Amino acid sequence: GLRIGELFSPNFEANYHEKKKRSLQLVEQFGFTDFDLDAMEEEFFTAVERLRKFKFVNSEYLVNEHITNGSNVLAEGAQGSMLDIDFGSYPFVTSSNTTVGGVSTGLGIAPKHINKVKGIFKAYCTRVGSGPFPSELHDDMGEHIRKVGKEFGATTGRPRRTGWLDLVALKYAIMLSGVDELCMMKADCLSGIDEVMVGTSYKGDIMETNEVPFDLNVDNFKSVYQAHPGWQEDITQIKTHEALPQTFKNYISSIEEQINTPISIISVGPGRDQTIIK
Repeated sequence: GLRIGELFSPNFEANYHEKKKRSLQLVEQFGFTDFDLDAMEEEFFTAVERLRKFKFVNSEYLVNEHITNGSNVLAEGAQGSMLDIDFGSYPFVTSSNTTVGGVSTGLGIAPKHINKVKGIFKAYCTRVGSGPFPSELHDDMGEHIRKVGKEFGATTGRPRRTGWLDLVALKYAIMLSGVDELCMMKADCLSGIDEVMVGTSYKGDIMETNEVPFDLNVDNFKSVYQAHPGWQEDITQIKTHEALPQTFKNYISSIEEQINTPISIISVGPGRDQTIIK
């Protein structure tokens, strides 16, 4: 592939055409000819010229300079821990490290400079596309959560798969990234449900475990659930932890006890002001 820094190399076009030649050989071997290369190249080189107008820096030096000078640097992960290329539900993963290690491999920040990790999770689970999903709901409840949570692809409108909160996967993510505290998103989406379930272990055809197995794709693993009384109140306008329904606070406390990690932020709606800080 071509990296962004190569745009300023005097050998850029030569490197491009060499890689293009090799790529075309592969394409021809598979008999794929249904594309307009001239049109694609015109669009590509137009984008190249536009990008060359920007100022580029060696970002690893820039970020570390700020760290050395005492600045606070916030890194935000883009995808879930279970999609991590090394520790996720392979082969249904993305192409990079989505755990906190991605801060070092992706930004060039040494591990010793990572001094606080906040884990972000939904009050329920979702998955896009194929892959194992032990707590997935295939019934009306799954459809209800999908509808209330607006769990549809932003671009395609494709329905996301939904399920109950999976503490096995959550504890695994906390372990991998050394999470200090958690932020629960979309807590309001579970309001009005009589009984809220939480997955506490996996049971397959052969074994039961409270750890994420090497391969979730085998043994037909399904979540074993713990039931919690639901809350009927609308919590979207609540501003403090003290004002939350007691059943909801009990639900939060039970999760914290089982994962041994505090939940410090609770989101009760899509607005920025619908955030409760404990």
